Amino acid sequence: MSLLNQTIENHQSFFILSGIPGMPEKDLWMALPLCLLYSTTILGNVIILVVIRVEQSLREPMYYFLAMLAATDLSLSLSSMPTMVSVHWFNWCLITFNVCLIQMFFIHTFGGVESGVLVAMAFDCFVAIHFPLCYATILTHSVISKIAAAVLLQSVVTVLPVPFLIKRLPFCHSSVLSHAYCLHQDAMRLACADTSVNSICGLLAVIFIIVLDVLILLASYILILQAILGTASQEDRLKGLNTCLSHICAVMLFYMPLIGMTLIRRYGKHLSPIIHAFMANIYLLLPPVLNPIV
Repeated sequence: MSLLNQTIENHQSFFILSGIPGMPEKDLWMALPLCLLYSTTILGNVIILVVIRVEQSLREPMYYFLAMLAATDLSLSLSSMPTMVSVHWFNWCLITFNVCLIQMFFIHTFGGVESGVLVAMAFDCFVAIHFPLCYATILTHSVISKIAAAVLLQSVVTVLPVPFLIKRLPFCHSSVLSHAYCLHQDAMRLACADTSVNSICGLLAVIFIIVLDVLILLASYILILQAILGTASQEDRLKGLNTCLSHICAVMLFYMPLIGMTLIRRYGKHLSPIIHAFMANIYLLLPPVLNPIV
């Protein structure tokens, strides 16, 4: 019997997903906004992809990067949608361990890809403003394809160890997750073993993806602003700022919820669980909804 108990403890077979704390899981007032958000996300991003694919005049580097962002937003939303819908619409809260790991991988991977695509779009703005005459010759189809492959490869390679590191951990305490989807930090806190390796891996992933991308974005926009302010006419300055305005909005939509969620998780442990759930949901749901509008 002791051996059987040890086996059950060390091999987690499922997790229990959670909705918004204090709200019934199967709640119409939560299900309807969720349906609206996902419908808007899917419809908006699919329209962008179809229009760019069909309209010949949009076969330019800027629109290719926009298509990458739309595809990434769509993928990120579809990664969390099955469990969000099952929890809030049908009150199905169980998720198997392996399915949880797969969802965790895709959510973190596409989050990293979105950050990389935003950096690629900043590079596009930089080239358009600094080298307008050479824009099409610098950002060829081959270069854009290589940038897309590099962004995807960086995110996959960085996130790939995460599910395997979670899989090796024993779980002998609660199996209740804090959200309606699987995240690395959320699953890691339920382990009853040393999670130092997982923490280091998570920190390195944040550094190699988020921190590095933020530094590149800051450097890019410093150079872009220098070029814009160095132009002679007011009209050229406004044109340069208008070129980058939508990208700046997309950057803020992605990074502000992410930074807010990170700070609350690190320093807001005394805050209500509702705030933690709210910030995590904003990070996953808000950018894919608003990016097509921006």
